Amino acid sequence: MAGGGFSKLPNGSVVVAITLPNPVVEGASVRILVHALNRARALTRLRNLGLRAVYLRGNLEPPTPDEVTAVLHHPDGLLWRTSPQTVQELWHPIAALLRPARVEGRSPSPSGV
Repeated sequence: MAGGGFSKLPNGSVVVAITLPNPVVEGASVRILVHALNRARALTRLRNLGLRAVYLRGNLEPPTPDEVTAVLHHPDGLLWRTSPQTVQELWHPIAALLRPARVEGRSPSPSGV
C-alpha cells in the first residue's frame, strides 16, 4: 500500500518521498517528504515521530523536482500533503499531521490543563 522512493542530491544528502495511509482520514493517503543525510536517517526521522512501520522498498515513486525543492526550502526538512494532490494544496509541516485532532466545539483551556 505504501509507495515511495528517493533522490540523491549533488551534496550527498537524500530526499525521501513516501506515500502512507492518512492517520486522521480513513481511506485517504498522504505523501511525506524527508530531507536527511541518507535514506536510513530519513526513515529514522519518521520512526522517531511515531510512524514505526515505515520502510522504503525500491524506488518506484521518487520525489519530483518540485517536491525536492519544497522540502529543501522548509526549515524542518519534513513535509506532507494529501495524495493524490487536491487542487493547489500546499505542503504542510509534519506537526500539522501528527498533532491530535481538536474536538469539535471545544477550545483548549488557557492554562493548558
